Amino acid sequence: MSRRCQVLGTEPAFGRSVSHSHVRSHRRFDPNVQHKRYWVPSLRRYVRLTVSARGIKTIDRLGIEAVVAQIQARGEKL
Repeated sequence: MSRRCQVLGTEPAFGRSVSHSHVRSHRRFDPNVQHKRYWVPSLRRYVRLTVSARGIKTIDRLGIEAVVAQIQARGEKL
């Protein structure tokens, strides 16, 4: 599964864990990605999106119609 938010484009970030002895090891910061199903009235169907927790809040604020329009404007298939 791709760890990428379809709304915001959030991807994993990379960094280092630092232990008590200050030994540094590589780690990966994954976004909180969920699979959500939204009803889109203009398309008259459900759309399944991979969205982060912040992306869900963005959909709540802007509305699913506006977000779907942005995704389609980027050329991404739904």
